[in-house]
Amino acid sequence: MANNKKLPPLQALAYFESAARHLSFTGASVELGTSQPAVSQRINALEADLGVALFSRKHRGVALTMEGEQLFQIVSDSLHNIRQETEKLRKRQQKNQLLIDTDMGFATYWLLPRLESLQLLMPDIEIQISTSPQTYNFRESPADLAISFGDGHWPGCHADKLFPELVVPVCSPAFIEEYGAITSIQQMSELPLLSLPENTSSRWMSWHDWFLANGFRVENKTKSTIFNAYSLVIQAALQGRGIALGWLPLVSDLLEQGSLVLAGGRKITTERGYYLIQPNDHLAPVIHEKVKNWIITEAFVMRNTKKAYTKKTEPI
Repeated sequence: MANNKKLPPLQALAYFESAARHLSFTGASVELGTSQPAVSQRINALEADLGVALFSRKHRGVALTMEGEQLFQIVSDSLHNIRQETEKLRKRQQKNQLLIDTDMGFATYWLLPRLESLQLLMPDIEIQISTSPQTYNFRESPADLAISFGDGHWPGCHADKLFPELVVPVCSPAFIEEYGAITSIQQMSELPLLSLPENTSSRWMSWHDWFLANGFRVENKTKSTIFNAYSLVIQAALQGRGIALGWLPLVSDLLEQGSLVLAGGRKITTERGYYLIQPNDHLAPVIHEKVKNWIITEAFVMRNTKKAYTKKTEPI
């Protein structure tokens, strides 16, 4: 059996973390709901136990010593992880709730249009959706499930691939009427293009990437309008303002409805894609597993039935 006496008193570590974060014993006492002398006493006892000074006492407040800085980093990270895990445990007790984390584009164009059918199928569960532009990190997210774009590698998680990355230029029918049929890659590069900021290109395919994949190097600056959200890119395309890179499945329903059309070129496929992610240590209630299976089934049906997936595009 492990010898617990090797660990400092855990309450003292919590007092230390608060005092170090505030750089004030008084600030820590307010946060912890105790007195300043009580905080000082706990810190003194911790320093005596460790045999080092963690704070240098100054006329106005305190400062961390080198040893204090080192301990603070470890204790702060550990308490953060504990808070995250306990929050997940609390949520898991709420059997009628499920939180799904994804990006705004996937939530807007794939998940939300299907949410009503999921809720009709499972009326006793409350589905909550949160969105973030960042890739999923289970240590920082309280979500029960996540749908994230990436390469399939999320340490500490199980990932099921829902959709491969399939990218093709799309525009509105009105845009084709105005500019005419697009018959070459060169012509497309000279038309108004809609895009995300270049700093997203490491995660998402950029126009530069797409042109290169089609064997065409853009020599001059394209006529691009840049938006900071994919939903704005698609909205601009629907309004006939330019050509957007369309990610399947995000634009699949819009293509099916005819609101958008394929602008030309071929579909570019990469090893990346959208994945359904669940932490390995997540002991999910049965209802959560049902939602997970529903998402996987919906994705499978879409991949095998939607014209946007099965229709071939002709090279231009």
